[in-house]
Amino acid sequence: MTRVLRPSTALPLWSATALSVIGGLAFMVSFPAPGIWPFAFVAIALSLVSLIGRRPGGALLVGSGFGLAFYVPHVSWAESFLGDNELAWVPWIALAGVEALFMGLGAILISLAYRWVRRIVRAPLWRMGVTAAVIAGLWTMREIVMGSWPFGGFPWGRVGMGQAESPLAQLASWIGVDGLTFVVVFAVALAVEAARLIATGRRQRRWWTLAAPALVLVVAALVPQFPTHVVGSMRIAAVQGNGPTAYLDERGRYDVLNAQLQASEAVLDSGADLIAWPEGGVGLDPRGDDKAALVLSALSRATGAPTLLNAAADVGDDTYNMSMLWTEEGATQTHSKRHPVPFGEYVPARSVFEKIVPSLIGMIGREYTPGTDSPTMTAGDATIGLAICFDVLYDSLVHESINDGAGVLVFQTNNADFRGSAENLQQLEFARMRAIETGRAVVNVSTVGTSEVIAADGSTVEQIAADTSGAIVRDVEVREGTTPAVWGAAWIRGILLLGPFAALVVFGVLAVRFRRSLEA
Repeated sequence: MTRVLRPSTALPLWSATALSVIGGLAFMVSFPAPGIWPFAFVAIALSLVSLIGRRPGGALLVGSGFGLAFYVPHVSWAESFLGDNELAWVPWIALAGVEALFMGLGAILISLAYRWVRRIVRAPLWRMGVTAAVIAGLWTMREIVMGSWPFGGFPWGRVGMGQAESPLAQLASWIGVDGLTFVVVFAVALAVEAARLIATGRRQRRWWTLAAPALVLVVAALVPQFPTHVVGSMRIAAVQGNGPTAYLDERGRYDVLNAQLQASEAVLDSGADLIAWPEGGVGLDPRGDDKAALVLSALSRATGAPTLLNAAADVGDDTYNMSMLWTEEGATQTHSKRHPVPFGEYVPARSVFEKIVPSLIGMIGREYTPGTDSPTMTAGDATIGLAICFDVLYDSLVHESINDGAGVLVFQTNNADFRGSAENLQQLEFARMRAIETGRAVVNVSTVGTSEVIAADGSTVEQIAADTSGAIVRDVEVREGTTPAVWGAAWIRGILLLGPFAALVVFGVLAVRFRRSLEA
């Protein structure tokens, strides 16, 4: 092991690849399920050690191995989207493969940073800190790119999003999910560098060298959540109908609506200020169906509260995944999903992909248009921030709702396509992190589970288990105040996106000049 830790040596490629695969599996374990968050630190350490001293080709292999070992099991739920089709595995493996390739490409940059920083920063302790900072920045930069591109990206499996249960979670209220990723990776990279420094056997082998990473984590864990202020409350009834809402479920025209109505009977006399239904909880657009419209208006009349519902809605030639605030008068406010899921809710470059896998693309009949309206609605005196299903993954949308005055967050989702998998728990973890990041209570309501009311500190208030019908009625805090993570989001993301790359370029240029000067 001493050889691994020496600054200028690398593990044999076969053992580095094995370590990275083990690291990818450990990273998977850190997310639900089982969601053992400390495994993320182990995973990152194994990934970084495997990249020390690697050349670009080896780094690509090692990094991709980490990515495959993580993403193949982590997103295995993607296989269930197309049911029993013999090619249903294609979207799963394609998604995991693309994400693994991104991991590999980012690993090349990390391996270069290990090589170049060492050549320029000669003082051991300075090198330890600078290397850790650049490595953490590049890891975070890779997450930002993967969460943004192509087709809007796939911001699933971010280090920061998996730390909702850890003592570091409250940092997200100050520096956002991206910043939390940076801190976690920085602490691990610092520990790796400290171990390498001690392994040299030089005079710098002091107890505080290894104590530095622990000190970073202790200080980070002691930072309290940024305070937001309670200005009132509203009683919200979250209704989980457990109806036939999967894409391929067989159902009659009103089966989904009837399941939600039946579950809503428990809240008729609850005195709720808002009835929250999940994404796809109607099964049709009630604006174009008189029977459904009458029933929903009757529900609002009986409860004395508007119903927040969701359906596929046609507007001219466009179709939107649209949430509506339904009162006795019908839909009075709307918000449409900002980020339809590629290859799920629309097919980018359909004509191209139809030539590659025509049978699969032909099964995806939906072509949702991205929404452009504010992710907020007003119910009584409260402004509600919205995110429809995977929109919860996108920092900018959630932050926009807070900037538009949201005092409480309601996330509507439909997990029926992924019944029996950990997808709903993974998404619920993201909702929990949003509560901490924004300082807002969250009502996460699903068609088939898991639905949950989450306090502003990320703790669970009440839950409806998966695959059950039920309702939660709770007085939910309405809060005001904007966390640094929200008001500084653009700066934080910009620095973490451009700063690490700029630093790598600078060190690369200096390293080349340094080598040429030695050769001269």
